[in-house]
Amino acid sequence: MAKKKASCNCPKCLPSWLQTFGDLMSLLLTFFVLLLSMSTMDTKKVSEAIGSLSLALSVLEGGIKTEISKKNVTATPIEETIDTADEVNLLSRTVVEFNEMTQAADGPVVSLEESEEGFIIRLPANLLFERGGYEVENEDAKLFLKRIALIIDQLPNEVHISARGHTDNDPYRGDEFKDNWGLSSARGASVVRELILDGVNPNRLSASGHAEFDPIASNATEEGKTQNRRVDLYFFTLKQKEKNKAQKSVLDLEMVQ
Repeated sequence: MAKKKASCNCPKCLPSWLQTFGDLMSLLLTFFVLLLSMSTMDTKKVSEAIGSLSLALSVLEGGIKTEISKKNVTATPIEETIDTADEVNLLSRTVVEFNEMTQAADGPVVSLEESEEGFIIRLPANLLFERGGYEVENEDAKLFLKRIALIIDQLPNEVHISARGHTDNDPYRGDEFKDNWGLSSARGASVVRELILDGVNPNRLSASGHAEFDPIASNATEEGKTQNRRVDLYFFTLKQKEKNKAQKSVLDLEMVQ
């Protein structure tokens, strides 16, 4: 009968694969340390990288714009503008809610549009006034202007509002004004007075009239005339307005020979 082999008295040790794994981790650590030692923390490069990544993902933070050049894409801070404010979204929702309410009764539609200076809220004349009139008497219009006034109070003080009255090309036939210039100016001023009654600082408001000379539709049809009879509320900052004026100075225009 064969003798039973004596068990090995070798000391216990770690598994053999662990040595290979440890070598791998050491090599990776050395590799990343080497990369770190060769790099420099350049703030400009980091900003450029963030800008490129943001553009690629179509994600930009508020107050950031992209400037595209032949070499790279950078993210740089820009001056505060009213079109990035949360209050603008609130204004847009207010316009949508008001239109949903009035369209149920086939009422006039208010619109919000962008402009070079900021943005515009277009108020149809048949929402604000009686035909040929200039005093705001419609209760729905007064309620809407009151909501606009509350939002204006939340906007920065640099934001100003200009109420600009417009008419169609039909001659004015009333007795209070000589022509459409007087009617459109009175309508713009009437909207301003309503905003002041609702608590808006008068220093942030202005009014003007443009008669029939700034149409947004053709006066050849009654539908177009209805669109042209309106009061536009222009929201803008003084800095942006001055910048636009400087860019369009008549001194910079080329003289036509």
